[in-house]
Amino acid sequence: MKIAIGSDHNAFKMKEALKEYIETLGHEVIDYGCHSEDEIDYPGIAFDLATGVAEGKAERGILVCGTGIGMAIAANKVPGIRAAQCHDTYSAERAQLSNNAQIITIGAKVVGIETAKKVVEAYLNVTFQGGNSARKIDQIMDKEKEFHQAPVTSC
Repeated sequence: MKIAIGSDHNAFKMKEALKEYIETLGHEVIDYGCHSEDEIDYPGIAFDLATGVAEGKAERGILVCGTGIGMAIAANKVPGIRAAQCHDTYSAERAQLSNNAQIITIGAKVVGIETAKKVVEAYLNVTFQGGNSARKIDQIMDKEKEFHQAPVTSC
């Protein structure tokens, strides 16, 4: 699989370690940055990576920041994307099996690199099977389409 990866400066070292690990698992990695520990705002990285995944440039994505929260919020703003924050192997598996999440996010200040590797491996080792979960995802995506078609009003 082609796996997109991105981080902010808080998670640069973890991103680099995960990138190398994902390649040892036999996947191709597309690096959306950042490329150093110089301070950078995470939304741009999340938007770029999520757009790339939505456009089919990668099959799945991994985003890493301090907590994983901001990256998940930002990535979920891209239409069609389901990004799930994961800090353990069970949630990583369920992100794919139950939610068909194209992206997971991890907090570098929440879990260590070895745990993050296990989370990523768990996520990449499973494939969405549909079933009852497909109906629920369809409901989510239908609501997203509804919101994108609704006129924008100011407060």
